[in-house]
Amino acid sequence: MIFEVVDKIRNIEIIAIGSRIREIGRLRKEFGPGRWRKLKGETSVRLINGKIRHVEVHWYEAHGIGRKKMKIKRYLD
Repeated sequence: MIFEVVDKIRNIEIIAIGSRIREIGRLRKEFGPGRWRKLKGETSVRLINGKIRHVEVHWYEAHGIGRKKMKIKRYLD
């Protein structure tokens, strides 16, 4: 799903770090080595149809690499 984050991400929590991430091998192969973390948070997004929804998002990030593979996990409104 294509979307644009239109607000600050709040209530950020770490879900997994390093080897606890199921897809760690793919992340390192695709984006390079780093201290990978899987995180979740709440934000508002603009969907492809123009609607703005409050959602929970999950993503991966590593220092020096940034946020990757952001996805909507559930709608909160």
